[in-house]
Amino acid sequence: ILMLAWLAYRWNLGGDIRIRDEAHARELADDTICGFEAIDVALDRGRIGALLRSPNGQVMLIRRHGAKFAGRLLDGHIHTRLDRTQLTLATSEKHFGQITLDLGEAAQHWAASLRRLGG
Repeated sequence: ILMLAWLAYRWNLGGDIRIRDEAHARELADDTICGFEAIDVALDRGRIGALLRSPNGQVMLIRRHGAKFAGRLLDGHIHTRLDRTQLTLATSEKHFGQITLDLGEAAQHWAASLRRLGG
């Protein structure tokens, strides 16, 4: 068991991964959907998730999923709840789960724009 723990530490498995910056968020979005170009990026203060908007109005949610990141395009079937600077998002996909992002002052702007998705 100690050998396995040492190997996991040595290979940096199961570490506390975070989104480094906006460029990293854009890279993650492009990895999710090849060619996704973000013109607007909002990072969670804890760097566990991000919202990105493309020039044609598509919005992608990037979130930590285990030791990696996963992303989904958001549609009109998203549930949003705003609480001051925190925006809680739940997609229609049950397995993707719900996430609360602390977006600071940008939370209100993003909440309003997400209400218009699919409309």
